[in-house]
Amino acid sequence: MALTRATGKHRRPSKTRRASAGAAGIAGLATVGVVGSIASPAFAASGGQSQSRVQQSPQVREALAAPISETLDQQAYDQALWAEQTRAETEAKEEAAKAKAEAKRKADEAKRKEAAEKAEKAREAKRKAERAAERAKLNQYVLPVEGSYVSTGYKQGGGMWSSGSHTGVDFHAGMNTPVHSVAAGEVVEAGNGGAYGNNIVIKHKDGTYTQYGHLNSIGVSVGQTVQAGQQIGLSGSTGNSSGPHLHFEARTGPEYGSDMDPIAYLRQHGVKI
Repeated sequence: MALTRATGKHRRPSKTRRASAGAAGIAGLATVGVVGSIASPAFAASGGQSQSRVQQSPQVREALAAPISETLDQQAYDQALWAEQTRAETEAKEEAAKAKAEAKRKADEAKRKEAAEKAEKAREAKRKAERAAERAKLNQYVLPVEGSYVSTGYKQGGGMWSSGSHTGVDFHAGMNTPVHSVAAGEVVEAGNGGAYGNNIVIKHKDGTYTQYGHLNSIGVSVGQTVQAGQQIGLSGSTGNSSGPHLHFEARTGPEYGSDMDPIAYLRQHGVKI
């Protein structure tokens, strides 16, 4: 706000009044000088020149010319001006502090948003990787007995089989060796399979089936979903068997007689054997 001097009784006196007051003051000082000269001639003689300089000083004349009311008016004006300047400086500092705090808040918010976006991107990348891994797992095929080999081939002839030939392949496996599902699928049979002993049949995503026979124990149930490589039982020698091994078949349907070459089937799905 703009400051103005007070009006009314605190107005600066006119030049006439200031001149009159100054003359009166000078007269008073002159009188004092005369009295001082009479009382102390030596001082008057030696200090007369100094006294004359004091009387002629502009500051003294101004002080003598200005009334007390105007001096108080000037002091009030100066104090109000100082208060206004102080208030303006305080407001400027407060505004600067608010601007700094707002800038920091925006910077922190930007960092938080950036971190949140980065974290979300990382989570999305992880979800994509998991989905890709899941899809890959759904399409993955493995050996039914890890590290094993074929001991009896497909369609091998002999009196051991009622059809006159082997409808699957035998994988070498000692008693209670873990047996795994070759691919993801759903268990459609789990129990006694006659000549197959304890057996499991699984339907896979492509509509084909695999069968696991002569098991010593079964670890899944009908309707259960399994993944590629998941353990489903332990090898044995139940049913029409001459010793512990795994009888494995690949089929176009769930029933006996729908068999196809299991080695070609596994190789077709990327299994090295």
